[in-house]
Amino acid sequence: MALRSWLQQSKEFILRFAVSSPVPASWLYDVPESTEIEDLTSTPEHIEIVSHCWNYSHLFVYQLKSLLDNAPEDFKVTLTGFYCPEDKNTVALIKEYESKQVDNIEWNFIALNKGDLLRRGIGRNKAAKETKADWIWFTDCDLLFGENTFPSLKQTLRKESCILAFPEQVSRTSLVSEEHDVLCNGKETSVEECLQQADFTTHTFSKASGPVQIVHGDTARRYGYCEQIDCYQQPKDRWVKTYEDRAFRWLLGTHGKPLNIDDVSIIRHVEKGRYKKNSTFSEMRKANRQAKDKLLAK
Repeated sequence: MALRSWLQQSKEFILRFAVSSPVPASWLYDVPESTEIEDLTSTPEHIEIVSHCWNYSHLFVYQLKSLLDNAPEDFKVTLTGFYCPEDKNTVALIKEYESKQVDNIEWNFIALNKGDLLRRGIGRNKAAKETKADWIWFTDCDLLFGENTFPSLKQTLRKESCILAFPEQVSRTSLVSEEHDVLCNGKETSVEECLQQADFTTHTFSKASGPVQIVHGDTARRYGYCEQIDCYQQPKDRWVKTYEDRAFRWLLGTHGKPLNIDDVSIIRHVEKGRYKKNSTFSEMRKANRQAKDKLLAK
């Protein structure tokens, strides 16, 4: 077991250099011949949103609420949410929202073993291979949708030819702690109030990463999400830094196309799931992130 773990870590380490080098992914893997969509579809009728939640129900509630409050009127959205039964708060939240029936919203909550949940590439690959949607949007549970998100998303994806896209600009809150009012009163606080109370600013993305990766459905079904890279399909005992994002872009051969999608926002939170709670290292990381955030805000 120890040898296998060491080999996997070694593969990950080597792969991080490969994806940043001039070496094309086609030398090692089956990859798209072109970043352009072969069979260009018209206006999308079905979009899938994929999210993960582990002990972040205080963030996930905002995503689910924002989806219900701003449900699209003329196309279908499937919310695929991966969770672990050990996370009782998230289980309770899911049970509450499963009972809420809204036109054009389909809930698809999927329980995973903790180890599979904590390796985000496993859930994303499962969703990619099984999706029936025209496009699939890989998000995190701290990403929120606004009044104009879905109308603008539908319009921008209409006749879009790149296999990978992302919202170029999003609203991001300042760093908030678990004790902040917006994270303690998520069921009572609207998305608009959350952004105002947490001092949001506009952030520009330069590539598809983290919660802003929108992939054409045919591409997702054919290639999955890093499915061919074995080390990114192995369970983990804690959240790990998501180097899969870079590998996914490397495999697809593009950083993605920036799109004008309105009213997308992200709650930035101090506590990170991949750090051991209340450890010295975790406290140092939190302090460092808060200091950087204050400097950038000046």
